Amino acid sequence: MDLARVALRAAKEQARARGDATQQKKQARRGGLRSGARADGRDPLPLGSAINRLITERGWETPAAVGGVMGRWPQIVGDDLAKHCVPQRYDENERVLTVQCDSTAWATNLRLLAPQLVARLNEDLGHGTVRIIKVLGPGGPAHRFGPLRAPGSTGPGDTYG
Repeated sequence: MDLARVALRAAKEQARARGDATQQKKQARRGGLRSGARADGRDPLPLGSAINRLITERGWETPAAVGGVMGRWPQIVGDDLAKHCVPQRYDENERVLTVQCDSTAWATNLRLLAPQLVARLNEDLGHGTVRIIKVLGPGGPAHRFGPLRAPGSTGPGDTYG
C-alpha cells in the first residue's frame, strides 16, 4: 500500500516538472512572462515592504532606526525633557547623538541623565548604536551686521581678548 503511494507521489512530481518545463518553453516563445492570475516576481510590492527592502539593500538600517527614534523622542525621554531638548543629528561613524537644549539648566539635567538615556536608546536600537550623547546648550544671539558694527569685528567677544 505504501509502495503504491510513493509511486503515485513520484509520478505526480515528474508530471509537474514536465508541465513546468513545457510552460517555461511556451513563455520563452511568447516573449517572456505574461501577467496572470498567480503571483510572480513582477507583482507590485506593498509600500512598507518596498521601503524595507530598499533600506536593507542600501545598508540604511541604523540611520533609519535612529531617525525613528528622533520621531519618537517625546515617548523615549518623556514629555518634560522633550519640550526643552531636541535631537539635532546622529554621527554614524562616531555613534554620537547630538541634542540641543533650550537652557543651560536642561542641558545640565540631560548630561546627568545621559548614561541612562544611552542605555535606553541602545535597548531600543541595538547594542552599541549610540555610544555618547553630546549635549549642546542654548545658542547665543546671532551677530548680525548693523549700523554700529565695526568692520572686521567678530562680535562682542573680540574686545575681551
